Amino acid sequence: MNMLKDKVAVVTGASRGIGRAIAEQFAREGATVVICGRKQETLEQVASEAAARIGDCAGSIHPIVCHVGRAADIQRLVETTHRQFGRIDILVNNAATNIAQEPVLQVDEARFDKMIEVNLKSAFRFIQAVAPGMCERGSGSIVNIASIAGLRPQYQGMLYSMTKAALIMMTQSYALELGPRGVRVNAIAPGLVQTVLSEYFWKDEQKLRQIIEEQPVKHLGQPAEIAEIAVMLASDRASYLTGQTLVVDGGRLLP
Repeated sequence: MNMLKDKVAVVTGASRGIGRAIAEQFAREGATVVICGRKQETLEQVASEAAARIGDCAGSIHPIVCHVGRAADIQRLVETTHRQFGRIDILVNNAATNIAQEPVLQVDEARFDKMIEVNLKSAFRFIQAVAPGMCERGSGSIVNIASIAGLRPQYQGMLYSMTKAALIMMTQSYALELGPRGVRVNAIAPGLVQTVLSEYFWKDEQKLRQIIEEQPVKHLGQPAEIAEIAVMLASDRASYLTGQTLVVDGGRLLP
C-alpha cells in the first residue's frame, strides 16, 4: 500500500478494462487519479464503485470527460488537472480502439486514420502536453499500454499491430530524450486480457482454448494483472527502469 502516495496520475481509457483496473489500483496505492473517457455518467460510476471498494484510507478517483481523438479535449483535461491538483506525476496512455479486424487488402484509409488518431496520436498529444511539466520538476513516469501485437503481427489485424509497434518505438524515443531530465517512459505489452476490446478472441471458446494451449500460464489474462505492473512502473521502485516494454502475456510469445 501507498506506493503512489501523494502522486497525481492521469489514466486514459479508464471507463473499463485495463484502464479502469489501473486507475483503481493507483488509487488503492494512494494516488490522486484523474480518469478520462467519453461519457460522464460512466466515469462517475467507475469513480463511485472504486471509492466503495478502496475505502477512505487510500487515494481518490476524479472523472473528466475527454475524447482522446480531439486535441482540444486533451489540452483541456491537462489544464484542468494542473489547476485542480497542481501537477501530473504519472501518465498512463491506455485508450485504444480496434476497428479493423480484417484482411490487409480490405483496410480502407478512413479506418487507417482513425486507428492512428486514437491509438497513437492521442499518446503523442498527451505526452507533449504533460511531459514539459515533469521535466521542469525533474521527475515523472509515463506508461504506455502497447500489446504483443506490436511485437508480432496479428493475423488480419495490421492496423492494431502497426499502431502498437509505433507506440513501442515512441516509448523508446521519449525515454532516450527525457531520461536525463528525470522522466521515465516505459510500455506494457499485454497478451490476451479479458476486456471488451479483445472479446473477438476470448468469446469464441475454440479460439480461447487454442490460445491458452499455446501459452505456459494456462489462464486468460485479467486487467488487474496488468494494473499491478503499471503500479510498479509508475512508482519510485522502478527508478532505474526506462525505455522498456514489459511483456505480460502468460509466456505466449516464448518459442
